[in-house]
Amino acid sequence: MKSDLVLILDFGSQYTHLITRRIRALSVFSLCISGTSSLSSITSLNPKVVILSGGPHSVHSDDSPSFPDGFVDWALSNGVFVLGICYGLQLIVQRLGGEVRMGKKQEYGRMEIEVVKSCGIFGYKDVGDNQVVWMSHGDEAARLPVGFEVVARSEQGAVAAVEDINRRFYGLQYHPEVTHSPEGMETLRYFLFNVCGVNAGWKMEDVMDEELKVINNTVAPDDHVICALSGGVDSTVAATLVHKAIGDRLHCIFVDNGLLRYKERERVMETFKSDLHLPVTCVNASDQFLSKLKGVVDPEMKRKIIGKEFIFIFDAFAQELEQKLKKKPAFLVQGTLYPDVIESCPPPGSGRTHSHTIKSHHNVGGLPKDMKLKLIEPLKLLFKDEVRELGKILKVPEGFLKRHPFPGPGLAVRVLGDVTEGNALDIVRQVDEIFIQSIKDAGIYDSIWQAFAVFLPIKSVGVQGDQRTHSYVVTLRAVTSQDGMTADWYCFENSFLKDVSQKICNNVRGVNRVTLDITSKPPSTIEWE
Repeated sequence: MKSDLVLILDFGSQYTHLITRRIRALSVFSLCISGTSSLSSITSLNPKVVILSGGPHSVHSDDSPSFPDGFVDWALSNGVFVLGICYGLQLIVQRLGGEVRMGKKQEYGRMEIEVVKSCGIFGYKDVGDNQVVWMSHGDEAARLPVGFEVVARSEQGAVAAVEDINRRFYGLQYHPEVTHSPEGMETLRYFLFNVCGVNAGWKMEDVMDEELKVINNTVAPDDHVICALSGGVDSTVAATLVHKAIGDRLHCIFVDNGLLRYKERERVMETFKSDLHLPVTCVNASDQFLSKLKGVVDPEMKRKIIGKEFIFIFDAFAQELEQKLKKKPAFLVQGTLYPDVIESCPPPGSGRTHSHTIKSHHNVGGLPKDMKLKLIEPLKLLFKDEVRELGKILKVPEGFLKRHPFPGPGLAVRVLGDVTEGNALDIVRQVDEIFIQSIKDAGIYDSIWQAFAVFLPIKSVGVQGDQRTHSYVVTLRAVTSQDGMTADWYCFENSFLKDVSQKICNNVRGVNRVTLDITSKPPSTIEWE
């Protein structure tokens, strides 16, 4: 990469991923790893800047996470710049000899801060300048380590920003990465370019070139590779990238697991054939998947079963290829994204070492340990919008790139409870088709990150055709987002919702009530399971 690396040490803040996104938006490469990573893991990445994230912990707690011993000496001796945000600031203060204690007044939400010294991180500001920022802390820096000075305070007098220019340590008590801090991006930009002298040379073209090199270095000249195509943007871009690298040694497989959307198999296979020109074998394994899912209601168990069945099919496909090619395929390509990796990691300080935090992703936590194929995940350091940008460079049709995300477990996580119960899958397919087509007809599809229908395993009383009915309830979900890590629910016009509800109740047998999910992420996830 031509860009310097900005490394984020994650201490559990819900905003940590936003730091990564904001920095990448400045054309600077950024990665996020656990705040409790070993010193060798940090130093091997050779970062120009290390940012210590916020987190829900107090530095006074016995189990509070911290950077490894030797980190400070390494940073000082190698000219590395360190910025602590919220909990990260308090960690710097405590570990370098200062004092952190419970604040007399806790600060949460929008607060105004005032610059008290125009230098370092606020070198572009004048003394007395005010700005609104987003605070979220109970503890505060009471006594600074030797060499540090206060450069900004809150309207309540609490320390808002500190720095030790000589040792290149800086701290912000607020969150500059969130939109609630309107001048936060300007502060990050000034810090990275003017204070740290970071080189901004990260471009998606470079990412593509680097990934092509990695693929060619990983896959031997006579190796063959299987790619699991879901019909979504991620796996399609991954397949196109690998195909560009190794050509006909890529063998794609599309599995109909019985959990696809309305006419998904027909539509997707036509796109693969006519637009993308990818060699794809379609396998109908609906009965195999649904028989294994019968009676299963736990969403984690569903994901594990689906991941396991996929691998069984891929292994069987690999054996067929081996007989045909006289050569055993060695790799499996998956479209794992960075949010999949982040959401599947345990929070620092949790004491857990397994992927269990939010949900097991089919690409991360749902694969068996004894899988025979080695993984290639060329997109695992990219966010969704970056994958779409890469897809444009690879000339994937724009209409395909704009498709809303669809989960690997498919409708299994959009039918709550047993997916084989009654006609739940048929109902959710029909409702989803009406909902999505209505969104497209209204011209708002591209304004929405993701929209879908969910089947609820409950019935309600209704009146249809002058008769009492006892039918199922469905809910509609539509969100806006930049990367899927956080999301807000989309605000439809009342006339649109009225029209969609009428279409569903009039055209889908077995449904007499339509609800709308108006929950953001957090506190919920985008998918229901």
